[in-house]
Amino acid sequence: MRKTALSILLAVSLFFGTTAVWAAPKANLQSDQAFDNKIIKRIKVENIYNHIAELSKSPRVAGTEGEEAAVDYIKDQFESYGYKTELQAFDIYSYTEPSLIELSVDGMTFESGPNGFTYGVNGEVTNELVYVGLGAPDDFEGKDVDGKIALIQRGTYSFAEKVSNAAAEGASAVIIYNNTDGVINGTLGEPNDEYVPSLAITQAQGLALKERLDKGETVTATLKVEGAKTDQATSHNVVATKEATQKSTDQLVLVGAHHDSVDGAPGANDDASGTATVLELARVFANAPTDTDIRFVTFGAEENGLLGSYEFVERMTEEDYDRTVGMFQMDMVGSKDAGPLIMYTADGEKNIVTDLGASAGARLSETGEATPYGWEGRSDHVPFSEIGLPAALFIHAPVEPWYHSPNDTLDKISLDKLKEVSNIVGAAVYQVARPDTPALEKAKVAPKKVDYNFEERELE
Repeated sequence: MRKTALSILLAVSLFFGTTAVWAAPKANLQSDQAFDNKIIKRIKVENIYNHIAELSKSPRVAGTEGEEAAVDYIKDQFESYGYKTELQAFDIYSYTEPSLIELSVDGMTFESGPNGFTYGVNGEVTNELVYVGLGAPDDFEGKDVDGKIALIQRGTYSFAEKVSNAAAEGASAVIIYNNTDGVINGTLGEPNDEYVPSLAITQAQGLALKERLDKGETVTATLKVEGAKTDQATSHNVVATKEATQKSTDQLVLVGAHHDSVDGAPGANDDASGTATVLELARVFANAPTDTDIRFVTFGAEENGLLGSYEFVERMTEEDYDRTVGMFQMDMVGSKDAGPLIMYTADGEKNIVTDLGASAGARLSETGEATPYGWEGRSDHVPFSEIGLPAALFIHAPVEPWYHSPNDTLDKISLDKLKEVSNIVGAAVYQVARPDTPALEKAKVAPKKVDYNFEERELE
């Protein structure tokens, strides 16, 4: 079923070149902006903000009533724009938080209690701490962690990878400390019988423990987790398709975001901001002239390991796979305290989605500067990339300090950042879908190349 989309890539290369990105030359700038304006002048950033306000009233953990309420809201909004909406139900695991979490070091209990991880396991362990850096396999070389408690810094690798790597080396428990201010509210993605008890502590707490270990002290900790429970539940993707209004090129563009959040977090930025932007773009495109189908999707259970986007990919027909031009994923696109916009691909290479996004960014920027790209593999663009479809994640990086925390609230949202992302993605999608660019091969607006750069930029 997963054939290489050679026909799409050939069409793309004919229009865009192999690695080029395009913006209008000066002679055609007015004309090009006129096309962009058909979309961006209709975007109302206040609508996006209001959607975020509604969605972030409470957490939207996958498989819970909170997610069900969000799914109903998203479905109602799509249908109010005139879309026929599909709900894709799929089974996941739900998680009951521990009833007891305790951590003491050398008999002294931490003043501010540690947090558990979603899908973490119960257990009680008393043993020495061993510092193992970021918890990569190489970090364990020369370290005796057998039966001991691994102290690991947050960053680079997922929490699940850190815990799994430590367990594989014989550690009896794991403590992960933050790499920035604030608390960690993280997930291990899914249940795993190989996990060992694990807790999250603050950066200050972790650095204090590491300092003692660096001095050669023996530090003994007792870690206790009770009452955690995993059950099966159901999550949903919400899918709305805009069919071409004019002679169709038989191509398809995907625009997505995830609607779930982690436990305890209202998720205003992560990812009510992306979901709200999808809704507003769906409203704007509902009556726009297009010769290309556009499919708007909000994914469930992203926080559980990209389960919704993997489910969507699994259900794609061979026909839809072959005609998909690219996938635009928006995640955490509204925080006033996050870094600048970047487009991440799962392999760190340019593709048609980053080409279109950089081109739109250059056209819409007052300075003419194109949006950069980078490498990151932790959002719903990944399953599409894995089956050979061009995909990119639009996100601001580094992320805000209260990512995955109760402080991810509406008051942290920036209207300017919402406007930036919705304008760029809207203009980029319309570059494909507007009637004057059939199959991206024959554009009435002559494009020219503009450069955009790779940036080494960590999310956290």
